[in-house]
Amino acid sequence: MEEKKQANRIQTSILNPIEKKLLVSMAEKMPAWVTSDMLTFVGFLGACVVAAGYALSNLNLNWLWLSCLGFVINWFGDSLDGSLARVRGTQRKTYGFFIDHNVDVINETIMFVGVGTSPLVNMTFMMGVLVAYLMLSVYVYIDCHLKGEMRLTYGGLGPTEFRILAIIVNLLFIYIPQLSQWKRHIVLFHNEFEFGILDGIAIAVAAVLFCFYLVSFFKDIRYFSRIDPIKKREEER
Repeated sequence: MEEKKQANRIQTSILNPIEKKLLVSMAEKMPAWVTSDMLTFVGFLGACVVAAGYALSNLNLNWLWLSCLGFVINWFGDSLDGSLARVRGTQRKTYGFFIDHNVDVINETIMFVGVGTSPLVNMTFMMGVLVAYLMLSVYVYIDCHLKGEMRLTYGGLGPTEFRILAIIVNLLFIYIPQLSQWKRHIVLFHNEFEFGILDGIAIAVAAVLFCFYLVSFFKDIRYFSRIDPIKKREEER
C-alpha cells in the first residue's frame, strides 16, 4: 500500500503548549509494555465511565464525580496514544488514522448519550449537540483529505478544554443543588419538556458548533473554487 502523507495538525487551543510538553514527558516515562493501542482502549474505557457516571446520577448527583474521573481517564488514553507513537517513532499513519478517528466518534457518541441519560439535560437536546459535533467532525475529515490539514481546535478550544469545562459544570451541579432543581415547563414542536439550565447550555453548545461548521464551510467554498475553477470545454477541431 502507498504510504499516506501525514496531515498537518492545526492545534491552537489555549492549553496546547502546556499539554504538549506534559504529554511528551508522560510518553517518555511510559513502560515499554504500554502500547498506543492499549492507550486508545483506555480512552474508550474512560468514555464508558463518563456515561456510567451520568446515568447513575439519576440516583444521586454525587455520581457525577465518577464522570469527572471518566473525563480524566479518557483524556489520558485519547491524548497520550498518539504522543506515545510519535515519541517512540512507531507511527502507523494509515492504521493510526483509521483507529483513532473511528474510536473518537464512538467515544463521543457514548459520552453524549450518557449525558442525555442524566437528570440534568433532555436527551433530545444532547442529540442536537451530537449531530452538530458529528457534522463538524465530518467536515474536518473532508478537509484532511482535500487540504492535508487536520484542524483539532476551533475558537481556541479543543477536546481537552471541553473536558475541563464539563468537569467544572459537573462540580457546580454537585455543590449547588439549586442548579439542577431549576426547571421550566415548555412546549416545543408539540412536545412537552422540563427545561433546565443544562438544556440551555446544550442548545448553546450545539449552536456554536454549527456556527463553526457554517463559517468554515463558506470560507472553504471560496478556497476550493479558486484552486479548482471551471474549465472551459476545448473547441472541437
